[in-house]
Amino acid sequence: MAGNKISDFTEEEFTAFVSKIIAADFPTDKENDDAIYSFAQLTEHPAGWNLIFKPKVGEDSSAKGIVKTVKEWRAANGKPGFKNRDWCGFR
Repeated sequence: MAGNKISDFTEEEFTAFVSKIIAADFPTDKENDDAIYSFAQLTEHPAGWNLIFKPKVGEDSSAKGIVKTVKEWRAANGKPGFKNRDWCGFR
């Protein structure tokens, strides 16, 4: 996954990344493990990869639900959000 900050990704890109983790859609186990680790590092959420693998009862455990949880937690804790979808790198 390119980028080392969550703000390097649009919400749509990150949702696709989470979907790949849920589906274990990586060529090797190492790449899958690396993606899981990256998810925890990028989100900085205290539950880490448990958001995916051990969601709280009643929580939306779909990719969109997980990303929503991350987005809300980051906003509540003053952390940067996702890159604007229309951002093109030019001012």
